[in-house]
Amino acid sequence: MKNCTVLIVDDEENMRTLMEMYLLNSGYHCLQAPDGVQAISLLEKHEVDLILLDIMMPGDNGFMVCEKIHQKWDLPVIFVSAKGAEWDKVKGLKLGADDFVVKPFHPGELVARVEAVLRRSGKKQQTENETISLGKIKMNLKSRTAAIEGNTVNLTLKEYELLIYLITNKKQALSREQLLTHVWGVSYEGSLRTVDTHIKTLRMKLKSADYIQTVWGIGYKIEEEYEA
Repeated sequence: MKNCTVLIVDDEENMRTLMEMYLLNSGYHCLQAPDGVQAISLLEKHEVDLILLDIMMPGDNGFMVCEKIHQKWDLPVIFVSAKGAEWDKVKGLKLGADDFVVKPFHPGELVARVEAVLRRSGKKQQTENETISLGKIKMNLKSRTAAIEGNTVNLTLKEYELLIYLITNKKQALSREQLLTHVWGVSYEGSLRTVDTHIKTLRMKLKSADYIQTVWGIGYKIEEEYEA
């Protein structure tokens, strides 16, 4: 089910080996790079689904490498660094990182963060199917677009990710906390009303294909039959 490749970028060989061991045990493929130059080189030669990126490295630091990566590739990035100050986290997220893990970390935490980011980005589903359907809705995981009865629906990135998560967890009552964590990330500090606001706009855009149900006291769920 995994079949995803993670690029580990860290100047400490022991740390790269440790992270690779955790990920291999969880079914991921891994590539390693000790700096930004080699990371870019590997990205040009291999298909990568997610990047684990250190900050303090020789040459370009992780922030600079992240900027260069996003200039050429649309890939999820998780910073993994001993620099755990709030300023570092904020800067990383502003540069487009999907999450921030502070060293030292528990193996389970690292794998869980990778799982969550891949789930939000749709990479895990892409390895199995390029499209998923629910009633009148068809989601293309490769182009990250949505259509209702063949007509494209203009969704924001978060609306798209929210709808994907609801569809792939159909018939399950998902709490606002779950939705906030899986769509916005564990480092997001906004309120639960963020979920309600996005659900409201999503429902307006789905119109006749609005299969989202409110589960009072919990959150939301989708009940329509799901086809992959």
